Amino acid sequence: MTTGTDVKDAQVISVSTGTKCINGEYMSDRGLALNDCHAEIIARRCLLKFLYMQLELLLSTKEDQQKSIFIKSERGGFKLKENVQFHLYISTSPCGDARIFSPHEAAQEDQGDRHPNRKARGQLRTKIESGEGTIPVRSTTTIQTWDGVLQGERLLTMSCSDKIARWNVLGIQGALLSLIVEPIYFSSIILGSLYHGDHLSRAVYQRIAEIEDLPPLYVLNRPLLSGISNTEARQPGKAPNFSINWTVGDAGLEVINATTGKDEMGRASRLCKHALYSRWVRIHAKLSSSLRTKVTKPNLYYETKQAALEYQSAKECLFKAFSKAGLGAWVEKPVEQDQFSLAV
Repeated sequence: MTTGTDVKDAQVISVSTGTKCINGEYMSDRGLALNDCHAEIIARRCLLKFLYMQLELLLSTKEDQQKSIFIKSERGGFKLKENVQFHLYISTSPCGDARIFSPHEAAQEDQGDRHPNRKARGQLRTKIESGEGTIPVRSTTTIQTWDGVLQGERLLTMSCSDKIARWNVLGIQGALLSLIVEPIYFSSIILGSLYHGDHLSRAVYQRIAEIEDLPPLYVLNRPLLSGISNTEARQPGKAPNFSINWTVGDAGLEVINATTGKDEMGRASRLCKHALYSRWVRIHAKLSSSLRTKVTKPNLYYETKQAALEYQSAKECLFKAFSKAGLGAWVEKPVEQDQFSLAV
């Protein structure tokens, strides 16, 4: 995060690792398991936790309120203070469309895509359960069912390239926080290796450049994209099964088993849906008079997310843009995953 023009003042908000997803049999219908433990996805969940911490400062003393990165918005709810920017650093290109056509380092003069019109360019792709790599989605909508997955159908999770493209339209705050804060976008995405300008820009925004009818404040964000001059060395070998996360303010690291989506003792992560929803409900109770969208007594996680009407409408525009560009249909998780409330 930067709060001005001097990069020396940048602050590390979160650090994460991981390259695997949950095994279908461990899905939780109470929001207690992490579905996707790829590092980028975990880093963004850490960022959500940080945003909640910053909103919690607003409920505290005058002094704490001034420390928060949020201020009241004249449009209702809250927005980031003027110079606050978020930057995503990834050690290598995100899986899916950004990486599939550029598995090697590009020479300085070789940043262009030699075959930009090939059909496979830009396709939505999914990670596969218990494996690495990605496969293209089907062109028609794939509905994943709870019982189907529990009976052995492979659970599909959208690739990191696709999720980053989604954040560039819907914002990184997600549906719940969009009820309280205006959309927040990454200002830059920097890769430690396998940076190919053409492939990365296509993957994270260019392929949906024709997106239409976005609601107010939602845009197609085009962050600064860059590689670093000394690329990170590739670490060949089998990827570990665990994912590590840390957010500023945490006393220590949390290690999650990516296969189960919980820690080795079977405890839920501090980043799971249930944990973040608990924080949302607490903040909602205190700030309900100054929300961007009024929500009646929050109950099911799914219903509260659906109440974010502008966010849901922006999501429809995003899915339409992918579909219209012939890039396939977004694959969503079984809806039962989100049908939980906080009552024990």
